[in-house]
Amino acid sequence: MRHRNTTKTLGRKMSGRKALLRDIATSVIVYEKIKTTQVKAKTVQPLVERLITIAKKGDLASRRRLYSFFTTEQPVNKMMDIIGPKYKDRKGGYTRITKLGHRQGDGADVVQIELV
Repeated sequence: MRHRNTTKTLGRKMSGRKALLRDIATSVIVYEKIKTTQVKAKTVQPLVERLITIAKKGDLASRRRLYSFFTTEQPVNKMMDIIGPKYKDRKGGYTRITKLGHRQGDGADVVQIELV
């Protein structure tokens, strides 16, 4: 039974969901804003916030933790060199979700998630 389990499954098994969230987080970091559905944005937002908090430390252990999450080094380098120092004095709330409307085909709520 799923009593009090609040994980959003997004209609996928665990491995596919993990890959999807990693790819969305990578896109948010690299492009600084993306359009996606509201459920996916709300699911990936705490993940991106946690990754930015890790990057703020700026030490070797943080870089290695980010390498263990991402598949390429481009988002890791951007987080350590640009995003981490940018949010050094900010306590949290690094992302913003803005509603854009509904998708034409299936009526899903489309939002834009961006770095503040």
